[in-house]
Amino acid sequence: MRLSSMIVFSSAFAVAAGACLVAASFAVTLIEDSSEIGVRDALDGANMSWAEVHADGLQVYLTGTSPSEVSRLSAQTAASGVVDAARVINNIEVTATRKLAAPHFSIEILRNDSGVSLIGLVPAGTNRDALVKTVTTLAGVEGTVTDLLETADYPTPDGWDDALSYAERALKSLPRAKISVNADRVAITAMSDSAIEKRKIETDLRRRLPSGLKLDLAISAPRPVITPFTLRFLIDETGPSFDACAADTAEAKERILRAAKEAGISGTPDCTIGLGVPSPRWARAAETGIKALAELGGGSLTMADADISLIAAQGTDQAAFDRIVGEMEAALPEVFALNATLTPTPNAGDQGPPEFVATRSPEGLVQLRGRVSDEQTRTIADSFAKARFGSASVYSAARLDDSLPRGWALRVLAGIEALSKLSNGAVTVTPQTITVSGNTGNQTASDEISRLLADKIGEGGDFSINVTYKKQLDPVLGLPTPDECETEIKDILAARKLNFEPGSATLDASASAIMQDIAAVLERCGDEIKMEIGGHTDSQGRETMNQQLSQQRAQAVLNDLRARRLLTSGFSAKGYGETNPIADNGTEEGREANRRIEFRLIRPEPVVAKQTALEAAEAGAQDTPDASDAAEEATPQDDGLDDNGSGDEDAPTSEDSTEAQASGGN
Repeated sequence: MRLSSMIVFSSAFAVAAGACLVAASFAVTLIEDSSEIGVRDALDGANMSWAEVHADGLQVYLTGTSPSEVSRLSAQTAASGVVDAARVINNIEVTATRKLAAPHFSIEILRNDSGVSLIGLVPAGTNRDALVKTVTTLAGVEGTVTDLLETADYPTPDGWDDALSYAERALKSLPRAKISVNADRVAITAMSDSAIEKRKIETDLRRRLPSGLKLDLAISAPRPVITPFTLRFLIDETGPSFDACAADTAEAKERILRAAKEAGISGTPDCTIGLGVPSPRWARAAETGIKALAELGGGSLTMADADISLIAAQGTDQAAFDRIVGEMEAALPEVFALNATLTPTPNAGDQGPPEFVATRSPEGLVQLRGRVSDEQTRTIADSFAKARFGSASVYSAARLDDSLPRGWALRVLAGIEALSKLSNGAVTVTPQTITVSGNTGNQTASDEISRLLADKIGEGGDFSINVTYKKQLDPVLGLPTPDECETEIKDILAARKLNFEPGSATLDASASAIMQDIAAVLERCGDEIKMEIGGHTDSQGRETMNQQLSQQRAQAVLNDLRARRLLTSGFSAKGYGETNPIADNGTEEGREANRRIEFRLIRPEPVVAKQTALEAAEAGAQDTPDASDAAEEATPQDDGLDDNGSGDEDAPTSEDSTEAQASGGN
């Protein structure tokens, strides 16, 4: 019995051990398979099919050949996202690095009335001296040549010398141009004085083009290309007005404006003369449309290329509408197509049409409200607005309405794009019309919005534009003049005191805010302004030391502006020491006032008119005593001014100075 019991127990343990081994083997196999499959899927999802995966127990081995070290590490990262990073063994090899390819050689040649600039990278074999000499000759006596070229020691690519020689020859006939030179291509952007000269330049440049060299030409004529060619005339409760006006010739412009005046428009409306007219009979079509709208008494006329949309105001007599439209259709040139609409009178119980409203505040915040047709339209409108105005500036509160008419999404997007052309304002979209109102710093915004809406909402689409141009919003005309800049800085410094640490050229902590305000003014003033920063001290201490300290303080202010990333190429720093006091150095208050920084606008030197030969002859012919006395009285006397007519060149006048008190000793 004992022996039997022992056999039974031993057999049971043996069976259990065998079962454990089988279970463990099955578990290991399951882990290996799941690890391989998971890592393989992750690598395939990351487009790394070149990597191989093999699992051995808990370890996962990555093998294969990676195109780069970055890809090798990316494969390991992808595998670590599936299994523990400690289990990943990276045995991937990296493809041997190929020999570095030669860089892309190119030159940008910029020429205008002030000179020529050379920018780019050229091979070491390029004769830079000869190139600079050639463009120096082109720049002339008054022009300057700015050489910003860099050189790389690589072989000259095929076609480089031919392209460069062609660019030099082209530059001789283009006083205002940008020429981009590559080994196989030359791109030229230039301006011409007329359409005839434009064609002549293009023909000449193409005739000189060497074989094998590609040429990209963009020669602009004074007249802009208008697309679509648009005219929009409307008559509402405020009277007749143009939202947009385009003409192909000066004669056509005169005819269109004459028709508008006969329709009752006031003031002196403008009409852009441009290229792109669909028919030489554009003026005749415009005259016919304006006359018809005036006879209807209200509504809008929109001409976009050869499509004309005439929308009569509510309440227009049906019989009169039919007659006037019929006469207009008969009078229009053949190429033009008319779509006439009589706006119906709303029903008494009508609660108003559905609408979508987009507003933009002066601070740049945009809000989308109203109705959209579906969730996709709402998402697209929100994304489009964020792309135009910035994600942080857009708030969307539009709701869904599946009863909206077809084309609603297109009208919503057109309205948002129209709003992007305003500094602030609102756009209202309804099934019948799109209304745009607001302020802008772009003088041609109304024309641009008219062309946009006429193109987007198509024939028969009605819209209303009430856009006000404001100079202060204009990114160019809204900039302050140099004198206004000087005055603004003067006001800043008059209100707050600029301080230095005692006896040093270090601005103290309180000066940071003042310098920030000055920098903000200078940033709006542009890069062309020229100013002198002058440092002054009191009379305490040695004169030499005072002069040095004043120079260091002026330079410290200039360095502070440069540290704020301002372009200060037109600025200079000068120390005057104790030579120009503005108060009595005998008192503490006077010495405090004399320790100061001055900003002075550097003005162009006056040009002295020279006497012409004819004037000299006439003066010589006058031999009377009165003429001699007059000539003697006109002779300049010694008035203490230097050659520049500015007195002591180290002492800016009070009219040209912007003063800041600077304390801190001397």
